[in-house]
Amino acid sequence: MNRFILAVMLGLAFNTAAQAQVIGDADAGSAKTVVCAACHGSDGNAMLVPGAAKLGGQHEKYLLKQLQEIKNGDRPIPLMAGQLTNLNDQDLADIAAYYAAQETPLGVAQEAALDLGQSLYRAGNPDIGVAACSACHSPTGAGNAGAGYPALSGQDSGYTETQLRAFRDGSRNNDVSEVMRSLVGRLNDMEIQALASYVSGLRSE
Repeated sequence: MNRFILAVMLGLAFNTAAQAQVIGDADAGSAKTVVCAACHGSDGNAMLVPGAAKLGGQHEKYLLKQLQEIKNGDRPIPLMAGQLTNLNDQDLADIAAYYAAQETPLGVAQEAALDLGQSLYRAGNPDIGVAACSACHSPTGAGNAGAGYPALSGQDSGYTETQLRAFRDGSRNNDVSEVMRSLVGRLNDMEIQALASYVSGLRSE
């Protein structure tokens, strides 16, 4: 367990150092998100294309990491193929700062998934070695800006479910120290659906 925690801390330290070189400007980022708005809307939360993430209010550090990794191919997203090719690190930092400055979206959890989703999110499942999601993403789904853990509250449940499945099957592998892959890999379809629905209804404030 100590080695696992150390690996996570070292990974976070490396990412922090890599991103600390660029400071985003939200005002500059506004003009650079015109193309992004076609899928994500002007505030990042419109979801005009199925499968697009809600970006408004997401942590700047997390957004920058994702943009950098989408651009360099570490996180392949067919919908975004080529969209970031001509943008430099400053551009990406400005875009991240702009979306981080927008309102956090609101979502609704399905009643049928509340009990299972809440149990997994707040307590995990010690029988299969799954830790509580709230340990990293906070009890309200607000995430952890300093550690680079994303906010989950209000995110589209279909998007979240897709990402959890991708971590489980390994097609998404840009999590630090394989934290998500090691935990989500133990969840079944019903548990993933319940979690995705539950976090959509969380309120970060």
